[in-house]
Amino acid sequence: MTTTAQIHEPDFLAGDEFFIPTYSVLTQDGTLFPGATAPDLGKEKALRIYHTMVKTRVLDERMMAAQRQGRLSFYMQCTGEEAAVIGSAAALDDADMIMAQYREQGALMYRGFSIDEFMNQLFGNELDYGKGRQMPVHYGSRKLHYMTISSPLATQIPQATGYAYGQKLAGNGNCTITYFGEGAASEGDFHAALNMAAVHEVPVIFFCRNNGYAISTPSVEQFAADGVAPRAFGYRMHVIRVDGNDVLAVYHATERARQLVVEHNKPVLIEAMTYRLAAHSSSDDPSGYRSRKEEDAWREKDPLRRMQAWLEHQGWWDEEEEKALQDSLRREVLETMKRAEKRPPPALDTLVTEVYAEVTPALQHQLDALKNHIRHYPEAYPRGARFLDTTLQEKDADNEQGGA
Repeated sequence: MTTTAQIHEPDFLAGDEFFIPTYSVLTQDGTLFPGATAPDLGKEKALRIYHTMVKTRVLDERMMAAQRQGRLSFYMQCTGEEAAVIGSAAALDDADMIMAQYREQGALMYRGFSIDEFMNQLFGNELDYGKGRQMPVHYGSRKLHYMTISSPLATQIPQATGYAYGQKLAGNGNCTITYFGEGAASEGDFHAALNMAAVHEVPVIFFCRNNGYAISTPSVEQFAADGVAPRAFGYRMHVIRVDGNDVLAVYHATERARQLVVEHNKPVLIEAMTYRLAAHSSSDDPSGYRSRKEEDAWREKDPLRRMQAWLEHQGWWDEEEEKALQDSLRREVLETMKRAEKRPPPALDTLVTEVYAEVTPALQHQLDALKNHIRHYPEAYPRGARFLDTTLQEKDADNEQGGA
Protein backbone atom coordinates (compact mmCIF):
# COMPACT_ATOMS: atom_id res chain seq x y z
CA MET A 1 0.00 0.00 0.00
CA THR A 2 1.33 3.45 -0.97
CA THR A 3 1.91 5.84 1.93
CA THR A 4 2.16 9.62 1.62
CA ALA A 5 3.19 12.43 3.96
CA GLN A 6 0.30 14.17 5.64
CA ILE A 7 -0.54 17.87 5.62
CA HIS A 8 -3.19 19.64 7.63
CA GLU A 9 -4.01 22.61 5.41
CA PRO A 10 -5.68 22.37 1.97
CA ASP A 11 -2.63 23.35 -0.08
CA PHE A 12 -3.30 22.43 -3.70
CA LEU A 13 -0.59 21.63 -6.20
CA ALA A 14 -1.20 23.00 -9.70
CA GLY A 15 1.33 20.89 -11.58
CA ASP A 16 3.46 23.95 -12.37
CA GLU A 17 6.24 22.32 -10.37
CA PHE A 18 6.82 19.80 -13.12
CA PHE A 19 9.07 21.43 -15.70
CA ILE A 20 11.37 19.03 -17.49
CA PRO A 21 14.54 20.29 -19.22
CA THR A 22 15.57 19.15 -22.69
CA TYR A 23 18.68 16.99 -23.07
CA SER A 24 20.90 18.07 -25.97
CA VAL A 25 24.45 17.36 -27.06
CA LEU A 26 25.01 18.90 -30.51
CA THR A 27 24.78 22.53 -31.54
CA GLN A 28 23.47 23.25 -35.03
CA ASP A 29 27.01 23.80 -36.33
CA GLY A 30 27.97 20.26 -35.35
CA THR A 31 30.02 21.02 -32.24
CA LEU A 32 29.25 19.85 -28.72
CA PHE A 33 27.57 22.07 -26.17
CA PRO A 34 29.93 23.09 -23.33
CA GLY A 35 29.97 20.29 -20.78
CA ALA A 36 28.20 17.83 -23.12
CA THR A 37 29.66 14.39 -23.79
CA ALA A 38 29.04 12.55 -27.03
CA PRO A 39 27.90 8.92 -26.81
CA ASP A 40 30.33 6.17 -27.72
CA LEU A 41 29.41 6.11 -31.41
CA GLY A 42 32.04 4.77 -33.78
CA LYS A 43 32.56 5.85 -37.37
CA GLU A 44 30.88 2.82 -38.94
CA LYS A 45 27.67 3.15 -36.94
CA ALA A 46 27.61 6.94 -37.26
CA LEU A 47 27.82 6.70 -41.04
CA ARG A 48 25.15 3.99 -41.08
CA ILE A 49 22.83 6.31 -39.17
CA TYR A 50 23.56 9.27 -41.43
CA HIS A 51 23.20 7.25 -44.64
CA THR A 52 19.81 6.05 -43.40
CA MET A 53 18.73 9.60 -42.60
CA VAL A 54 19.65 10.81 -46.08
CA LYS A 55 18.11 7.75 -47.72
CA THR A 56 14.84 8.33 -45.85
CA ARG A 57 14.78 12.00 -46.91
CA VAL A 58 15.42 11.12 -50.57
CA LEU A 59 12.75 8.39 -50.53
CA ASP A 60 10.24 10.80 -49.00
CA GLU A 61 10.93 13.55 -51.54
CA ARG A 62 10.67 11.21 -54.52
CA MET A 63 7.53 9.43 -53.34
CA MET A 64 5.71 12.64 -52.48
CA ALA A 65 6.48 13.81 -56.02
CA ALA A 66 5.16 10.48 -57.32
CA GLN A 67 1.93 10.97 -55.38
CA ARG A 68 1.52 14.44 -56.88
CA GLN A 69 2.02 12.90 -60.33
CA GLY A 70 -0.83 10.47 -59.70
CA ARG A 71 1.46 7.43 -59.61
CA LEU A 72 0.79 6.77 -55.93
CA SER A 73 -2.43 7.20 -53.98
CA PHE A 74 -1.09 8.36 -50.61
CA TYR A 75 2.14 9.14 -48.78
CA MET A 76 3.45 10.36 -45.41
CA GLN A 77 6.89 11.87 -44.86
CA CYS A 78 9.38 11.61 -42.02
CA THR A 79 11.02 14.89 -43.08
CA GLY A 80 12.40 16.80 -40.13
CA GLU A 81 12.06 13.89 -37.72
CA GLU A 82 14.80 11.61 -39.05
CA ALA A 83 17.11 12.10 -36.06
CA ALA A 84 14.37 11.22 -33.57
CA VAL A 85 13.34 8.07 -35.41
CA ILE A 86 16.64 6.73 -36.73
CA GLY A 87 18.76 7.84 -33.79
CA SER A 88 16.52 5.92 -31.39
CA ALA A 89 16.28 2.82 -33.59
CA ALA A 90 20.08 2.70 -33.83
CA ALA A 91 20.35 2.44 -30.03
CA LEU A 92 18.29 -0.76 -29.94
CA ASP A 93 19.16 -4.39 -30.44
CA ASP A 94 18.03 -5.55 -33.88
CA ALA A 95 15.84 -8.19 -32.22
CA ASP A 96 13.92 -5.60 -30.18
CA MET A 97 10.36 -5.09 -31.36
CA ILE A 98 9.39 -1.83 -33.05
CA MET A 99 5.74 -0.78 -32.99
CA ALA A 100 5.46 2.31 -35.12
CA GLN A 101 2.76 4.85 -35.83
CA TYR A 102 3.12 5.81 -39.50
CA ARG A 103 6.09 8.13 -39.84
CA GLU A 104 8.89 5.78 -38.78
CA GLN A 105 10.02 4.39 -42.13
CA GLY A 106 13.55 5.46 -41.16
CA ALA A 107 13.62 2.93 -38.31
CA LEU A 108 12.66 0.16 -40.71
CA MET A 109 15.21 1.35 -43.25
CA TYR A 110 17.91 1.32 -40.57
CA ARG A 111 17.05 -2.30 -39.83
CA GLY A 112 17.70 -3.21 -43.48
CA PHE A 113 14.36 -2.90 -45.31
CA SER A 114 15.37 -2.32 -48.93
CA ILE A 115 14.12 0.35 -51.32
CA ASP A 116 12.61 -2.47 -53.36
CA GLU A 117 10.64 -3.70 -50.34
CA PHE A 118 9.40 -0.17 -49.64
CA MET A 119 8.26 0.23 -53.24
CA ASN A 120 6.46 -3.10 -53.34
CA GLN A 121 4.39 -2.06 -50.33
CA LEU A 122 3.71 1.43 -51.64
CA PHE A 123 2.38 0.09 -54.94
CA GLY A 124 0.72 -2.97 -53.42
CA ASN A 125 2.09 -5.25 -56.12
CA GLU A 126 2.53 -9.03 -56.17
CA LEU A 127 5.72 -8.84 -54.07
CA ASP A 128 4.14 -6.76 -51.31
CA TYR A 129 4.29 -8.71 -48.03
CA GLY A 130 0.80 -7.49 -47.18
CA LYS A 131 -0.61 -8.63 -50.56
CA GLY A 132 -1.95 -5.16 -51.24
CA ARG A 133 -4.32 -5.21 -48.27
CA GLN A 134 -2.87 -2.09 -46.64
CA MET A 135 -2.71 1.57 -47.59
CA PRO A 136 0.70 2.86 -48.72
CA VAL A 137 3.26 3.54 -45.93
CA HIS A 138 1.71 0.82 -43.71
CA TYR A 139 4.86 -1.27 -43.66
CA GLY A 140 5.66 -4.39 -41.70
CA SER A 141 8.44 -6.94 -41.52
CA ARG A 142 8.50 -10.09 -39.41
CA LYS A 143 12.17 -10.75 -40.09
CA LEU A 144 13.16 -7.23 -38.98
CA HIS A 145 10.93 -7.22 -35.87
CA TYR A 146 8.81 -4.32 -37.13
CA MET A 147 5.12 -4.77 -36.41
CA THR A 148 2.82 -3.99 -39.33
CA ILE A 149 1.39 -0.49 -39.01
CA SER A 150 -2.33 0.05 -38.53
CA SER A 151 -4.10 3.35 -39.21
CA PRO A 152 -6.22 3.79 -36.05
CA LEU A 153 -4.40 6.27 -33.84
CA ALA A 154 -2.55 5.03 -30.74
CA THR A 155 -3.58 1.37 -30.94
CA GLN A 156 0.07 0.30 -31.02
CA ILE A 157 0.80 1.82 -27.60
CA PRO A 158 -1.10 -0.67 -25.39
CA GLN A 159 -0.11 -3.43 -27.81
CA ALA A 160 3.52 -2.57 -27.12
CA THR A 161 2.94 -2.94 -23.39
CA GLY A 162 1.39 -6.36 -23.91
CA TYR A 163 4.16 -7.50 -26.22
CA ALA A 164 6.81 -6.29 -23.76
CA TYR A 165 5.06 -8.19 -20.97
CA GLY A 166 5.52 -11.32 -23.08
CA GLN A 167 9.20 -10.47 -23.53
CA LYS A 168 9.55 -10.16 -19.76
CA LEU A 169 8.00 -13.60 -19.26
CA ALA A 170 10.20 -15.06 -21.99
CA GLY A 171 13.31 -13.58 -20.38
CA ASN A 172 15.04 -13.12 -23.74
CA GLY A 173 16.69 -9.81 -22.86
CA ASN A 174 14.80 -7.81 -25.46
CA CYS A 175 12.43 -4.88 -25.25
CA THR A 176 9.78 -3.09 -27.29
CA ILE A 177 9.78 0.50 -28.45
CA THR A 178 6.57 2.16 -29.56
CA TYR A 179 6.53 5.44 -31.49
CA PHE A 180 3.67 7.94 -31.46
CA GLY A 181 3.03 11.64 -31.80
CA GLU A 182 1.89 14.06 -29.14
CA GLY A 183 -1.57 13.90 -30.69
CA ALA A 184 -1.74 10.15 -30.06
CA ALA A 185 -0.75 10.86 -26.46
CA SER A 186 -4.15 12.53 -26.11
CA GLU A 187 -5.87 9.20 -26.71
CA GLY A 188 -7.00 6.99 -23.85
CA ASP A 189 -4.84 4.15 -25.19
CA PHE A 190 -1.76 6.11 -24.14
CA HIS A 191 -2.79 6.32 -20.48
CA ALA A 192 -3.95 2.71 -20.30
CA ALA A 193 -0.65 1.56 -21.78
CA LEU A 194 1.54 3.56 -19.40
CA ASN A 195 -0.42 2.46 -16.37
CA MET A 196 -0.25 -1.21 -17.31
CA ALA A 197 3.47 -0.97 -18.10
CA ALA A 198 4.26 0.70 -14.79
CA VAL A 199 2.15 -1.68 -12.72
CA HIS A 200 3.51 -4.82 -14.35
CA GLU A 201 7.05 -3.44 -14.82
CA VAL A 202 7.59 -4.41 -18.42
CA PRO A 203 10.53 -3.62 -20.74
CA VAL A 204 8.94 -1.02 -23.01
CA ILE A 205 10.12 2.39 -24.25
CA PHE A 206 7.36 4.86 -25.04
CA PHE A 207 8.82 7.25 -27.62
CA CYS A 208 6.76 10.38 -28.23
CA ARG A 209 7.67 12.45 -31.28
CA ASN A 210 6.37 15.84 -30.21
CA ASN A 211 6.43 17.51 -33.63
CA GLY A 212 4.19 20.40 -32.68
CA TYR A 213 1.00 19.43 -34.49
CA ALA A 214 -1.66 16.71 -34.36
CA ILE A 215 -2.47 17.13 -38.06
CA SER A 216 -3.54 20.80 -37.82
CA THR A 217 -3.99 21.15 -34.05
CA PRO A 218 -0.98 22.84 -32.39
CA SER A 219 0.34 21.37 -29.18
CA VAL A 220 -0.69 24.47 -27.20
CA GLU A 221 -4.31 23.53 -27.92
CA GLN A 222 -3.81 19.89 -26.93
CA PHE A 223 -2.60 20.20 -23.35
CA ALA A 224 -2.02 22.88 -20.74
CA ALA A 225 0.89 21.18 -18.96
CA ASP A 226 4.56 21.21 -19.93
CA GLY A 227 4.24 18.81 -22.84
CA VAL A 228 3.84 15.03 -22.59
CA ALA A 229 6.83 14.15 -20.39
CA PRO A 230 5.37 15.18 -16.99
CA ARG A 231 2.62 12.60 -17.39
CA ALA A 232 5.17 9.94 -16.54
CA PHE A 233 5.17 11.15 -12.93
CA GLY A 234 1.55 10.09 -12.55
CA TYR A 235 2.60 6.53 -13.31
CA ARG A 236 5.87 6.65 -11.35
CA MET A 237 7.77 6.07 -14.57
CA HIS A 238 11.26 7.08 -15.66
CA VAL A 239 11.18 9.91 -18.20
CA ILE A 240 13.51 12.09 -20.25
CA ARG A 241 12.92 14.94 -22.68
CA VAL A 242 15.40 15.18 -25.53
CA ASP A 243 16.13 17.46 -28.47
CA GLY A 244 14.61 15.37 -31.24
CA ASN A 245 16.73 17.03 -33.94
CA ASP A 246 19.96 16.11 -32.13
CA VAL A 247 20.81 12.59 -33.24
CA LEU A 248 23.53 12.13 -30.61
CA ALA A 249 21.21 13.14 -27.78
CA VAL A 250 18.45 10.86 -29.06
CA TYR A 251 20.83 7.94 -29.46
CA HIS A 252 22.33 8.37 -25.98
CA ALA A 253 18.94 8.81 -24.27
CA THR A 254 17.52 5.73 -25.97
CA GLU A 255 20.63 3.70 -25.19
CA ARG A 256 20.26 4.53 -21.49
CA ALA A 257 16.50 3.92 -21.64
CA ARG A 258 17.05 0.47 -23.11
CA GLN A 259 19.41 -0.37 -20.26
CA LEU A 260 16.73 0.60 -17.72
CA VAL A 261 13.93 -1.37 -19.35
CA VAL A 262 15.94 -4.52 -20.09
CA GLU A 263 18.04 -4.79 -16.95
CA HIS A 264 15.50 -3.51 -14.45
CA ASN A 265 12.12 -3.93 -16.18
CA LYS A 266 11.42 -0.23 -15.68
CA PRO A 267 9.36 1.28 -18.52
CA VAL A 268 10.60 4.64 -19.83
CA LEU A 269 8.89 7.57 -21.54
CA ILE A 270 10.99 9.63 -23.96
CA GLU A 271 9.62 12.88 -25.34
CA ALA A 272 11.59 14.02 -28.40
CA MET A 273 11.02 17.68 -29.22
CA THR A 274 11.10 17.99 -32.99
CA TYR A 275 9.11 19.43 -35.90
CA ARG A 276 7.25 18.04 -38.90
CA LEU A 277 8.78 19.98 -41.80
CA ALA A 278 6.44 18.36 -44.30
CA ALA A 279 2.66 18.18 -44.39
CA HIS A 280 0.87 15.70 -42.15
CA SER A 281 0.26 13.59 -45.24
CA SER A 282 -0.16 14.01 -48.98
CA SER A 283 -3.78 14.97 -48.23
CA ASP A 284 -2.79 17.91 -46.01
CA ASP A 285 -1.91 21.57 -46.69
CA PRO A 286 -0.02 22.97 -43.67
CA SER A 287 -0.16 26.55 -44.99
CA GLY A 288 -3.68 26.71 -43.57
CA TYR A 289 -2.54 26.38 -39.96
CA ARG A 290 1.10 27.44 -39.65
CA SER A 291 3.27 30.19 -41.06
CA ARG A 292 6.15 30.05 -43.49
CA LYS A 293 8.22 31.97 -40.94
CA GLU A 294 7.73 29.18 -38.40
CA GLU A 295 8.69 26.52 -40.94
CA ASP A 296 11.80 28.45 -42.02
CA ALA A 297 12.91 28.78 -38.40
CA TRP A 298 12.74 25.00 -37.98
CA ARG A 299 14.49 24.37 -41.31
CA GLU A 300 17.47 26.10 -39.75
CA LYS A 301 17.44 23.24 -37.21
CA ASP A 302 17.40 20.51 -39.87
CA PRO A 303 18.68 17.30 -38.20
CA LEU A 304 20.48 16.15 -41.36
CA ARG A 305 22.53 19.33 -41.61
CA ARG A 306 23.41 19.08 -37.92
CA MET A 307 24.69 15.53 -38.17
CA GLN A 308 26.49 16.21 -41.45
CA ALA A 309 28.36 19.07 -39.75
CA TRP A 310 29.31 16.80 -36.83
CA LEU A 311 30.60 14.10 -39.18
CA GLU A 312 32.69 16.67 -41.01
CA HIS A 313 34.18 17.85 -37.70
CA GLN A 314 35.08 14.22 -36.98
CA GLY A 315 36.83 13.95 -40.34
CA TRP A 316 34.42 11.18 -41.39
CA TRP A 317 32.56 13.01 -44.19
CA ASP A 318 32.99 15.71 -46.83
CA GLU A 319 31.02 17.54 -49.52
CA GLU A 320 32.21 15.25 -52.29
CA GLU A 321 30.94 12.17 -50.46
CA GLU A 322 27.67 13.99 -49.74
CA LYS A 323 27.06 14.72 -53.43
CA ALA A 324 27.94 11.16 -54.46
CA LEU A 325 25.53 9.72 -51.85
CA GLN A 326 22.68 12.03 -52.86
CA ASP A 327 23.12 11.27 -56.56
CA SER A 328 23.33 7.50 -56.12
CA LEU A 329 20.27 7.40 -53.84
CA ARG A 330 18.15 9.45 -56.23
CA ARG A 331 19.02 7.08 -59.06
CA GLU A 332 18.33 4.01 -56.93
CA VAL A 333 14.94 5.28 -55.74
CA LEU A 334 13.82 6.33 -59.23
CA GLU A 335 14.92 3.10 -60.93
CA THR A 336 13.43 0.91 -58.18
CA MET A 337 10.12 2.80 -58.34
CA LYS A 338 9.87 2.27 -62.10
CA ARG A 339 10.33 -1.47 -61.65
CA ALA A 340 7.88 -1.75 -58.77
CA GLU A 341 5.01 0.12 -60.42
CA LYS A 342 5.20 -2.20 -63.43
CA ARG A 343 4.80 -5.34 -61.36
CA PRO A 344 1.30 -6.85 -61.43
CA PRO A 345 -0.97 -6.78 -58.40
CA PRO A 346 -1.28 -9.80 -56.10
CA ALA A 347 -3.19 -12.81 -57.43
CA LEU A 348 -6.94 -12.63 -56.91
CA ASP A 349 -7.03 -15.61 -54.54
CA THR A 350 -4.72 -13.78 -52.10
CA LEU A 351 -7.75 -11.72 -51.06
CA VAL A 352 -8.74 -14.63 -48.82
CA THR A 353 -5.53 -16.60 -48.29
CA GLU A 354 -3.14 -16.09 -45.35
CA VAL A 355 -6.02 -14.82 -43.21
CA TYR A 356 -6.95 -18.18 -41.68
CA ALA A 357 -4.93 -21.40 -41.83
CA GLU A 358 -7.62 -22.69 -44.18
CA VAL A 359 -10.00 -20.58 -46.23
CA THR A 360 -13.38 -20.61 -44.49
CA PRO A 361 -16.56 -21.51 -46.43
CA ALA A 362 -17.84 -17.94 -46.02
CA LEU A 363 -14.67 -16.43 -47.51
CA GLN A 364 -14.65 -18.99 -50.32
CA HIS A 365 -18.27 -18.11 -51.11
CA GLN A 366 -17.38 -14.42 -51.29
CA LEU A 367 -14.38 -15.12 -53.53
CA ASP A 368 -16.49 -17.23 -55.89
CA ALA A 369 -19.09 -14.46 -56.06
CA LEU A 370 -16.35 -11.94 -56.88
CA LYS A 371 -14.99 -14.13 -59.66
CA ASN A 372 -18.47 -14.50 -61.16
CA HIS A 373 -18.91 -10.72 -61.03
CA ILE A 374 -15.58 -10.13 -62.79
CA ARG A 375 -16.46 -12.76 -65.37
CA HIS A 376 -19.64 -10.85 -66.24
CA TYR A 377 -17.93 -7.43 -66.37
CA PRO A 378 -14.35 -8.06 -67.57
CA GLU A 379 -14.07 -4.64 -69.21
CA ALA A 380 -14.53 -2.96 -65.81
CA TYR A 381 -11.85 -5.10 -64.14
CA PRO A 382 -9.07 -5.56 -66.74
CA ARG A 383 -6.47 -6.65 -64.18
CA GLY A 384 -8.90 -8.82 -62.25
CA ALA A 385 -10.12 -10.41 -65.46
CA ARG A 386 -6.58 -11.28 -66.43
CA PHE A 387 -6.03 -13.11 -63.14
CA LEU A 388 -9.44 -14.72 -63.42
CA ASP A 389 -8.61 -16.02 -66.87
CA THR A 390 -5.38 -17.48 -65.51
CA THR A 391 -7.29 -19.19 -62.73
CA LEU A 392 -9.83 -20.61 -65.17
CA GLN A 393 -7.09 -21.80 -67.52
CA GLU A 394 -5.42 -23.62 -64.63
CA LYS A 395 -8.72 -25.27 -63.70
CA ASP A 396 -9.34 -26.28 -67.32
CA ALA A 397 -5.86 -27.80 -67.49
CA ASP A 398 -6.56 -29.74 -64.30
CA ASN A 399 -9.83 -31.04 -65.73
CA GLU A 400 -8.11 -32.17 -68.92
CA GLN A 401 -5.55 -34.05 -66.83
CA GLY A 402 -8.23 -35.70 -64.72
CA GLY A 403 -8.03 -33.14 -61.92
CA ALA A 404 -10.92 -31.59 -59.99
